[in-house]
Amino acid sequence: WVQTYSAGVERCVSVPAVRERGVLVTNMQRVAGPVMAEHVVAMMLAFARGLDFYIPERLQGRWTTEVPPPSRMTTLEGKTVLVVGLGGIGTAVARRAHALGMVVDAVRASGREGPEYVREVGLPGDLLRLAAQADFVVNTTPLTPETRGLFDAKFFDTVKRGAYFFNVGRGQSVVQPALVEALRDGRLSGAGLDVTDPEPLPASDPLWRLPNVILTPHVSTTSELGNAAALAVARENLRRYVAGERMLSVVDVTRGY
Repeated sequence: WVQTYSAGVERCVSVPAVRERGVLVTNMQRVAGPVMAEHVVAMMLAFARGLDFYIPERLQGRWTTEVPPPSRMTTLEGKTVLVVGLGGIGTAVARRAHALGMVVDAVRASGREGPEYVREVGLPGDLLRLAAQADFVVNTTPLTPETRGLFDAKFFDTVKRGAYFFNVGRGQSVVQPALVEALRDGRLSGAGLDVTDPEPLPASDPLWRLPNVILTPHVSTTSELGNAAALAVARENLRRYVAGERMLSVVDVTRGY
């Protein structure tokens, strides 16, 4: 049995012996999901209320009364958010978005079932159709062969013009040059990224200099909970493992999440 201390397990499940020996793998989805969802909401609100613009203005000592394009003051209530990857993390995002009065759609690979507060749960083949209707797109997918490079030029050509894109999944799921172009030409109003490809992001990368980007250095799981919550999950799983009971946050090794 392997207990990981992260939600993402792509490196663990890529070890051949894990599949060959049928090793049980559990992750930290239950701990990471709520904190990561709050991080997504924080970035969404930062764009919606112009904080991405006003905070730098405050640092320059300027009392600015107008927000230049492409930034604009908007509301979240009534807007449509598409959650790509309706697992533990994506469901936590969906729940909070619904609480803010947003219309929530989602895409997942395992089926069309979802909580009652999600309007439509699509399969991967529905991604482009749903993205064309969304004001906000949130990627919470794990990194698998199917999700690597998922958000490419075709995706950004299809997404609703003026939408916002957020990534707390993995940087390798995004074709970064295509994202940069979509941000530059206005197809996207902004992007909130907690993950990039590569990490750390090189100083020469254009994402640093785009005004409509919020970057955080892979910290969306960080909170005052520290390691206590993760250790609590590990201890409980250890107790369950010894007792032969059902484990928490079991990973489907064949799927990679």
